[in-house]
Amino acid sequence: MHRAAVAEVMLTDWERQDDTHFTVTAQWPRGHSFFTPVHGTHHDPLMAVETFRQVGALLGHAEFGVPFGHQFLMKDLSIAVEHEQLEMGGAPASIDIEVTCTDVKRRGGRLAGLRYEAVLRRDGRPAATAAASYTCIAPAVYQRLRGDRPLSGAQRQLPLTAPTAPQSVGRISPMDVVLSPTDQPDRWFLRADTRHPVLFDHPVDHIPGMVLLEAARQATSALLDRFAFLPLGMDSTFDLYAELDAPCVIEAHELPAGTVPENRKAVRVTGHQNGSRVFSSIVTAASYDL
Repeated sequence: MHRAAVAEVMLTDWERQDDTHFTVTAQWPRGHSFFTPVHGTHHDPLMAVETFRQVGALLGHAEFGVPFGHQFLMKDLSIAVEHEQLEMGGAPASIDIEVTCTDVKRRGGRLAGLRYEAVLRRDGRPAATAAASYTCIAPAVYQRLRGDRPLSGAQRQLPLTAPTAPQSVGRISPMDVVLSPTDQPDRWFLRADTRHPVLFDHPVDHIPGMVLLEAARQATSALLDRFAFLPLGMDSTFDLYAELDAPCVIEAHELPAGTVPENRKAVRVTGHQNGSRVFSSIVTAASYDL
């Protein structure tokens, strides 16, 4: 699952149905140090994203034979949640996940990439639907692509910048803020605290995709001026590696009302580094506080 801490693993079991269909089970805790409950009543939708991300890593290694040490490069990820099914109960939430893999590509007998789609069910009812695609890169190829990039914690990474006000981006602790203020509205610098025990669970040579998605969530919270809104959907593409040793500018723009359903708001969040786009995410929210 590409997690060093056992406590950060959401998945509990899996079963193969056939070559491209699998069932996976997961558990969402009632409390988490980073994926904190929204309004104290709902599981964090980004915990569903992290669960889905872990599914891709699990199946890649356990069912498609990707050796440990190979890199997974996420190309895109989308998710939509049913907020009623995210309501917290008196016990951890048990999640059943139906997974379908398509566009399976192999090179030299090994997995080169695939697309996977999933329905995450709670008590038999859909809590989220998600889809993503990734490629797999062998260590030697990855070394040629990346060269001598600094690992998180190395001296070559950028100095840690000050966080924007936590309440302005839907956070309580400054430690969990991934945006730093600029002198322009709806524009921030990405703040990558490599000491964060969840976002940087283990040493990496680039900024993880989950940090970028959290930046999209926080930028949307700031733009909509909502302290603890519940994202209903995220549709993201990842274009380039987000590097640890160069500034990354995060910008947010609300999409025109006619482009989204009447009871929804949508915000496009982008990250640019060294003049190139590294990711883009459209975050969907209810038109009212949720």
